[in-house]
Amino acid sequence: MSDAQQPVFNIEKLYVKDLSVEVPNAPAVYLEREAPQIDVNMSTESRGLGENLYLSSITVTATAKIGDKTMFLVECTQAGIFRIENVPQEQIPMVLGIGCPNIVFPYLRETVSDVIIRAGFPPLLLNPVNFETLYLQQQQGQVQQAAAAQTH
Repeated sequence: MSDAQQPVFNIEKLYVKDLSVEVPNAPAVYLEREAPQIDVNMSTESRGLGENLYLSSITVTATAKIGDKTMFLVECTQAGIFRIENVPQEQIPMVLGIGCPNIVFPYLRETVSDVIIRAGFPPLLLNPVNFETLYLQQQQGQVQQAAAAQTH
């Protein structure tokens, strides 16, 4: 293969796209001794930006509650711009669904932990995510939806 045909995968930029922290019950919430119930939701998004550039982002919402009182609510979207060239078109969704989120996630994890510490709480370490499994589940779900749509 010549250099022109070699696959290219470059990180152009990693950045925090959106970040919010709410501590609605401060200062009373800092006096609580009970361990909070923590709920974490995550979603990914990717799209083309044109000329071999792609955006991949992960959004996490972390909510800590004691009973019906919210201790904190953190929403963070970490994103990356990637240059992907000379990769077969049918493989681009897999790169965007697995490779890019694997690069973005550690930055998201650090940002969420840091902002929770700065809000006055112990760090929240997001568990590792297997983006390959998530991607395969999404693909399987799309196939099942298409099959169900054809039978109706």
